[in-house]
Amino acid sequence: MRQIYLTLTAMMLLTASAAVAHSDKVKKACAGDYQNFCSQYAPDTAQLRRCFESNRKGLTQICVSALVDAGEVPAKYLKK
Repeated sequence: MRQIYLTLTAMMLLTASAAVAHSDKVKKACAGDYQNFCSQYAPDTAQLRRCFESNRKGLTQICVSALVDAGEVPAKYLKK
């Protein structure tokens, strides 16, 4: 997932293309958040990125940390 948040979505789109697959680490760390908030959207879609953006404040710290480590969101998102 080389994208999410300038708002999440803007940052995601700037960091990588919509077709880039999410890393295994991000997929694993964010699996629960995906199920809780956005499971109705297919992986690697603009709809999923928008869903994560709209739910960013509810994402688990482990998911946000994985996104930051992968360079998909800025480190400022670690500070809730």
